[in-house]
Amino acid sequence: MSYHDPRNVLDGGNGNVTSSISPLSGKYVPNRLKALYYGPDVVKSHLLSCLPTETSKAFIVTGNSLANKTPLIKGLESLLSKHHAGTYSGITEHSPQTQVEEVASRLNEDPSIDTIISVGGGSPMDSAKNITYVVHEATGRWLSHITIPTTLSAGECTPGAGFTRADGVKGVLVNPALYPDYILYDPKFGVYTPPRLFLSTGIRALDHAVESQYHQSVTYIPSRIMALSAITELFRLLPEYEANPKDEDTITALFLAAYASLGFFGQNMGRGLGLSHRLGYALGSPYGIPHGITSCITLGHVVKLQARQDEKSAGEIAAILPYIGEKRSGNDVEDSDLVGNRILGLVQQIGLKTDLTIKGVGKNQVDVICARATRLEVGEKTIEEPRFYNSASGIISSAAKISAEALKDW
Repeated sequence: MSYHDPRNVLDGGNGNVTSSISPLSGKYVPNRLKALYYGPDVVKSHLLSCLPTETSKAFIVTGNSLANKTPLIKGLESLLSKHHAGTYSGITEHSPQTQVEEVASRLNEDPSIDTIISVGGGSPMDSAKNITYVVHEATGRWLSHITIPTTLSAGECTPGAGFTRADGVKGVLVNPALYPDYILYDPKFGVYTPPRLFLSTGIRALDHAVESQYHQSVTYIPSRIMALSAITELFRLLPEYEANPKDEDTITALFLAAYASLGFFGQNMGRGLGLSHRLGYALGSPYGIPHGITSCITLGHVVKLQARQDEKSAGEIAAILPYIGEKRSGNDVEDSDLVGNRILGLVQQIGLKTDLTIKGVGKNQVDVICARATRLEVGEKTIEEPRFYNSASGIISSAAKISAEALKDW
């Protein structure tokens, strides 16, 4: 099977609309979510009602740990009963393209399957979206997608899906039809997530919320305002969770904060977030680093750099301060430094301070990371090439500075 990688397949004429704080202007087009359920036992109470018909067949996509180290998947299969069409529990980090194609081929052979249920973090969700797209390409039918998140990575909040090519480089698929139909935030599922994973994906959610503040097509209402609320809640709740990772109210509230960080962006957002995310993709699948950890490494440093690169961004980053209990000084660059330092402080507070040496990424990889972050060809293409400088201009110097800053402990 040949798997296509369209960078952006938005349809419906929504377009990539520039948003502005001054003058206040923009465009917001909601995504296709039918319902969001949250709270203890919402899976048990509402999953069956989310199925399209009384005769629906659902296929579960998840990872090995959830399937074999928790009772969650067997319980889900039992709950589905006659509606259960099968389970694939081999999804690994960064959604390998080979796994997507393997599951899609099984679903293509059974037209009675009309629903896919993703359980887990970003990888099962992204895989389910990509499977849905591949099935549609082959058969013309769209599967209904129900997702049960167990992390705070917020992959359920977008119509986009990442995957990893055979060469280890990340690809991205975007289509409005890939937004899940139903999201079920159930702390009975979240309580099984290893605390370090849950915390690190919380920093990933913070990355979404912070980088949305200086993204030109993220609307003021509801996107940026909800993301600012998410920042407040993540700063408050992540230390509470770290102290008591079994509290179901805290887990549920963190799920909702993750949703607020990304779930209100709408269909008009036509491109990805900022440099922290781009460095995260460049670091993630090629080196086997979870995106929550990449955000721990990059975000605090990126906001400082972003403020120095763009005066408007500095003001929008500085505006975060009141949402984390700080006062603005009037100097936006210095205030942005304080935001960056508070982020780095939160990462340290919840025990996630790290650097790339833990993953064995050497200094000789910095140029390759920067090339990937700016979406140029990699491999033998190096930072010394004139084409690299000409194409990347200021952004490559930004990426290089951030990489150097993030790697300063070498």
